[in-house]
Amino acid sequence: MHKFSLIGNVLLSIFLLITTLDAVELNWEHNYDNALATAKKEKKMVYLFIGADRCRHCDRFKKQTLSNKDLIAIMKKEYVLLYMSRDQHAIPDRFEKYGVPFHYFLTPEGKIIAEVQGSRELEGWYDVLDEVELRKEK
Repeated sequence: MHKFSLIGNVLLSIFLLITTLDAVELNWEHNYDNALATAKKEKKMVYLFIGADRCRHCDRFKKQTLSNKDLIAIMKKEYVLLYMSRDQHAIPDRFEKYGVPFHYFLTPEGKIIAEVQGSRELEGWYDVLDEVELRKEK
């Protein structure tokens, strides 16, 4: 019984460490108005990721796609990163809260440039970013 408790505690500690490292690397904002203000100040777009606390597709997207170091660097350079959980945050009414994960790309003024529903693997997410770039240029 004691061995199991020790192993369980070690595994829990590793999980919490990994989760904390991911959160720090992405540096998510969780307030919509703050994200827009930062985007205006830094002259960036806003990437809004709407998820839920218990969403296997959201978790899959974070683990498979948003864990890539090169992608993280691109996302941080180009966007203010805004994550809002429908279970924890005050998401403005104009955004879809169901059918998560839901992704929005916004101007610093809050205009929606593109919206995408669902999880994407890394290559598919690069395709999404390319499409957003094309829409920004219009």
